[in-house]
Amino acid sequence: MSAPKPSALPLAQQRCEHRTGACLSERGGQMMLTQVPDWAIDHSVPGGVLHRTFSFKDFHATMAFVNAVAWIAHDQDHHPDLAVSYNRCTLRWSTHSVAGLSLNDFICAARVDALSL
Repeated sequence: MSAPKPSALPLAQQRCEHRTGACLSERGGQMMLTQVPDWAIDHSVPGGVLHRTFSFKDFHATMAFVNAVAWIAHDQDHHPDLAVSYNRCTLRWSTHSVAGLSLNDFICAARVDALSL
């Protein structure tokens, strides 16, 4: 996939769209990562996976975060893999239809970052 079309809107204000074709190149992913600097790309997975671990004071706060992420995922029709424990949640975004990273993953990461934590 070529670089995503530039948008005047910040990532957190953009909407996910159905993606086809190739995933972002490693260079394209690194460029997008500058807009969500607390995230990292796991390149051991073909096409890459965008991930971040969040820590919380207790299970209740963790589950409130998980529910907020679920709302974002439903609203954007783009769903992460989640690993949830007592006071931690790891999110992993990738786009199955392109077998790797797409603009959608970075939009959702930015929307999660916009949550008041």
